[in-house]
Amino acid sequence: MTTDAGNKQILRRRIAEQAAALPADYREKASRAIAENLLQSEVWRQAKSVFLYFSLPAEPDTAPLFSAAFAENKTVYVPKCVSKTEMLAVRFTPETPLSPDAFGIPAPTAGAAVSPREIDLTVAPCVAADKTGVRLGHGAGYYDRFLANGGGRTVCLCFGRLLFERLPKEENDVRVDRVITEESRKK
Repeated sequence: MTTDAGNKQILRRRIAEQAAALPADYREKASRAIAENLLQSEVWRQAKSVFLYFSLPAEPDTAPLFSAAFAENKTVYVPKCVSKTEMLAVRFTPETPLSPDAFGIPAPTAGAAVSPREIDLTVAPCVAADKTGVRLGHGAGYYDRFLANGGGRTVCLCFGRLLFERLPKEENDVRVDRVITEESRKK
């Protein structure tokens, strides 16, 4: 899929509708496979610290990643949006108190933030991605700004049915190192 960068909002809405229409059984099965593919990857095994996000219903489920990270004694960070342009990486444990942020997504109510440069692996969300590592996010640019400042190795989790040959890329868009789908080979 190719399009002008000026049409990204239209494209984002169209793909979000496709994502919402994915059958529940596909979404569940694909989510399990996506998590397994990341957990078996070398990049996951080598990471001592990971930046994870709380998935939305239309996204691959990240709950297994949190469970695995804690079981493997990895240091876990999660996003906390503190303004319309800034997202922090805040330390997260199972005991960390959470409260919905402005987008309704759980965020820590307390905890120390770290520089993205201190993180070994960042797992980023996407509405869709392409085979070159361009991710179409939710449109606020938080992850692009975050990744521009570090974040270690970077992956995004994407349903295979939402992986395209090409998506529009703007100057500020930051590619991820790897897109993990249910069909990904374990590297």
